[in-house]
Amino acid sequence: MKESFFFNTTISMQISHLRWRLCGLLFCATALSFLDRQVLSVVAPAICEELHIDNKTYSFITTAFMASYAVMFFLGGCFLDRVGTRWGLGLAVLIWTAASAFHAIAVTPFQLGMNRFFLGFGEGACFPGAVKAVSEWFPAKQRALAAGIAIGGASLGGVLAPPLTVWLVGLFGWRGAFAATGLLGLLWVLCWFLFYYAPSKSPFITDQEKEWIESNRNETISEQPTSQYNDTFISLLYRKEVLGLGLARFLFDPVFYFYMFWIPKYLHQERNLSLEMIGALAWIPFFALGVSNILGGLASDRLIAAGVPVSVARKGIMTVSALLTVSSGLAAFASGAYTAIAMMSLLMFAHGFWITNYVTIIGDIFPKHRVATVMGITGMVGTIGGMGANTVIGFVVDRFSFLPVWIASGCLYPLALIVILILVRKQSDSISKFITH
Repeated sequence: MKESFFFNTTISMQISHLRWRLCGLLFCATALSFLDRQVLSVVAPAICEELHIDNKTYSFITTAFMASYAVMFFLGGCFLDRVGTRWGLGLAVLIWTAASAFHAIAVTPFQLGMNRFFLGFGEGACFPGAVKAVSEWFPAKQRALAAGIAIGGASLGGVLAPPLTVWLVGLFGWRGAFAATGLLGLLWVLCWFLFYYAPSKSPFITDQEKEWIESNRNETISEQPTSQYNDTFISLLYRKEVLGLGLARFLFDPVFYFYMFWIPKYLHQERNLSLEMIGALAWIPFFALGVSNILGGLASDRLIAAGVPVSVARKGIMTVSALLTVSSGLAAFASGAYTAIAMMSLLMFAHGFWITNYVTIIGDIFPKHRVATVMGITGMVGTIGGMGANTVIGFVVDRFSFLPVWIASGCLYPLALIVILILVRKQSDSISKFITH
């Protein structure tokens, strides 16, 4: 009788198009990740004054986040592949939600630094988890669009963080702002554990959707059978695809971190903009990123639907994107701040197309039990590159100017593209074959 009741309840709770609703949950997760990490930067003046934190100490606090984030990007991916997406991503968000909320009761710089460390510890698994979930629920023909939506939440978090944080601070103070974002994270965790299961185990999926997902599951651009990947973790590191994806990310991630951490300072120092003007303009490149995350996936999926081979569709989008990023080098020569913002927005627009297809390639090439691990490896390498680049940028700007940094930012994506074309391809591919498609 109990079994019959449970069965009937489950049937009545079936949800149509469940995969897209879960994709919306992933969008909210990546939005929360960027929102939670940026609250500190918005309220930093008030915190530093109240806790008597100088610039040197503040730099150590922010470095604590990046260090744990880099390590957990990798370890979080391995953890997700071991325990599964549902528990792995759910626990990761719970950890960083708790860390964000505990910012509200910090009374010493050390406590604040520890909270930042655990914030990075949890957030490191966010993007590997999002990509892994997409690979579980979406076949190749829809995977790029789904990945674009999932990771596109990050840009929304970047856009919303300043005005939302200022509003929360006005209502509850800076401590209340951290508590409020913690409550948002807790609400997400509850929704995640309620609704997310693998397609084969979900009590909410319709029979039609499950059948459709499984019937299209074998679409892949992998040049090797899945069994070829059932090897040791060490041997995975030696695969040329992992090497190529990691090296490419080491090259292009520093550009994104430059945009995240240095653009406000550049606009103030070199363009003489007030803080009010920076707040009015600095969100525009991130808005462009959010739009292009989705368009980049949609464009790739449309090409595949039109009969273009999966590998060619992904890399074709990335080739056009890499060429557009050259515009970043022109920002330094722009005649005015608005033109400079336009050049920055063009790079971020191109980055959205690029990163969506980059992470989708990982889901295309590697089987589900390796996706989060490979995503974690590449993310860790990219974050390490970003940490090193931030140190170099500070030296270059103090010693010279922002000009060398802008020039480098316009060259790194094309270099990353060359690496991918050489190392991340089918055994039967050649560069000339790709170009002539």
